[in-house]
Amino acid sequence: MPELAMTVSPVRKAAALGEQLVEQLRAMVVRGELAPGTHLVEGRLADDFGVSRGPVRDALRQLEIEGLVETRRRGVFVLGLTGDDLRELYALREALEGLALRETIERAGTADWSAVTDAVARMTAAADDGDPARFAAADMDFHTAFYDLAGNRRLAAAWATHRPLFAAMLDVTNTRDRDLHPAAADHAALAELVRAGDLEGALAALSVHLDGSRERMRAALADLSA
Repeated sequence: MPELAMTVSPVRKAAALGEQLVEQLRAMVVRGELAPGTHLVEGRLADDFGVSRGPVRDALRQLEIEGLVETRRRGVFVLGLTGDDLRELYALREALEGLALRETIERAGTADWSAVTDAVARMTAAADDGDPARFAAADMDFHTAFYDLAGNRRLAAAWATHRPLFAAMLDVTNTRDRDLHPAAADHAALAELVRAGDLEGALAALSVHLDGSRERMRAALADLSA
């Protein structure tokens, strides 16, 4: 069974320990730094990150909800991400986001588009600076804006549950893109379709966008496992 080998960042005491820890562990699983089959031992993780076992237990529970680890008789083990996982995740996201776009268009007359416009501007600026981390943050804010505009509280909650995992995957794929300007332009085009009330065009653009994201992540996983 693979041994746990990793480089960790100290967890900041001022913020929620469990949230910081799960963010780091999630990223390490998605990047392949914690390989499938790795045994995650509470005590060892607590020592490595300089926290008590409580935040570790909370973090592992969250990762299990996200399907990245599983509890077996001998403890918690990394599952990682497979091609089937990507298919399921992106199919779910397309269904959720398609509904968000539909309901946003239905409410377009009262919509405040400033969050969408700001996110596109920040993506463009990040592309100009070649900063994939800033781009990824703006990218997530862009998509989240439509869930907020839709005005569907439960839909927004469903996206909030899955957003952290998609953000971690986006961090991986963005670092592989030499030029982020095409992605920024695609987001701007999607925003214009939604603002114009073109639901069919927006759903088609969203489908192409998510298919591309899924395939880039699939390629990244193949490289990481090679």
